[in-house]
Amino acid sequence: MQDLKHLTKKKSTFGSRFFGDGSINKRHKRISEPVRFRLSLPTGKRLQQLKMALLFIAIVLAFAPLCVLALRKSEAAGLNVSTWITSITSVATKPAEAAKHPVAASRFAAASDLLATAEVNGSRVSALTPEGLQHIFTIHGDLQRKVYEFLAKNQVPYGVFVAIEPASGRILGMTAYSSIDPDWAKQSVYQLYPMASLFKIITASAALENHKITPESVIEFRGGSYSENPRYWDASPRGGNNRMDLTYAMGKSINPVYGRVASDIAGKSSVMASVSRFGFNQELLPGIPAKQSQAAEPANNHGLRLMGAGLDHDVKISPLHAAVIMSAIANGGKMMVPGLTSSIIDRQGVEKETFTPRELRQLVTPETSASLTRMLSSTVLTGTSRKAFHDRRGRPLLDVSIAAKTGSINGTDPKGHYSWFAAFAPLQNPRIALVALVINPDKWKVKASQVGEQALEEFFRQ
Repeated sequence: MQDLKHLTKKKSTFGSRFFGDGSINKRHKRISEPVRFRLSLPTGKRLQQLKMALLFIAIVLAFAPLCVLALRKSEAAGLNVSTWITSITSVATKPAEAAKHPVAASRFAAASDLLATAEVNGSRVSALTPEGLQHIFTIHGDLQRKVYEFLAKNQVPYGVFVAIEPASGRILGMTAYSSIDPDWAKQSVYQLYPMASLFKIITASAALENHKITPESVIEFRGGSYSENPRYWDASPRGGNNRMDLTYAMGKSINPVYGRVASDIAGKSSVMASVSRFGFNQELLPGIPAKQSQAAEPANNHGLRLMGAGLDHDVKISPLHAAVIMSAIANGGKMMVPGLTSSIIDRQGVEKETFTPRELRQLVTPETSASLTRMLSSTVLTGTSRKAFHDRRGRPLLDVSIAAKTGSINGTDPKGHYSWFAAFAPLQNPRIALVALVINPDKWKVKASQVGEQALEEFFRQ
């Protein structure tokens, strides 16, 4: 900006030259002399300049309305073009964006819905969509039929079953039956139920992963083996306590032992880390309509012991998630994504999609998996499922080694006694992992371990 002290004379402007007061040689008047204003008419060159200026102004004034109108039309046209482009791009992109996740997400659900109307031809299970696409399921037809007929024959109030091939994640069986509410069976595999003593597997893994226990570790405790009050579980310094190794305690599902493992050996942080690693409180299976399993952090040591023993009614899991967990332990700790269809064939007989095994996460280390397998093997041999897998003389019904865990708890949705059975077999190179849940009123005919025995008998029959 120019400093004011350096200003000496104002330059004449373009407009001043037209009115005759822009001459440099001005006559200076005295202050006392009255000022007279004279307007001299321009002549010659100045007159010509004035005419040109007036003509220019006239032209501008004449075209101004036309320019305004053209501008308004151009804005409207631009808006229309913009709207058209937006509509074209939105039509082109919206379905693609919406389909990125939901197309994959709905594929499993669509196959699950088709399963209810599928045809079973020996071990092959298939179904046809209205569009003419044939779904070839991973389901083992004979296994599926055997379990469903067993549930229906015994008029089970509520029963659900899931089986998975550990190495691949293929679902070998997925069926349900209810003599009380047929609609319950449709979504039962994806719904949440109190996990009960199946949680003892998570408790054990929390301590095993941190090398704080081995399958042979011995725990002392007071009270009964199936006590549900943690106040009486602490070992007495005076002696006379019960003593039990963790393998035997797993098979017998001893509450005080695993309650104390959770609180006194593993600790809350390790237990909750194991809870997260096992897939609780998160979307573990994208694209599969299973609800998120729930396990809130215990508020105190009393709550931690209840959780560790499987007595926390608010720790809930779906049968599908439970089967995925058992499958991972059977697979050296490697959790696979569950799959329901082996292929989809179009009308021309061309396979559009084929099943490809995919690893989801490493659930536990191979060493922890091996230790859990040893601990779980006692359930059928000497533990809570011995009767279901042996005849009255104590002879085994199946010539196959089995790792298993049972669970038992009362629930309200639906109301009844919840009986769990989770297993895999054989111990070496497992070929099947399964979970059965049966919900009975006060009196019952069938427990979940019996469903598991029927399934394993059918699977290993061939």
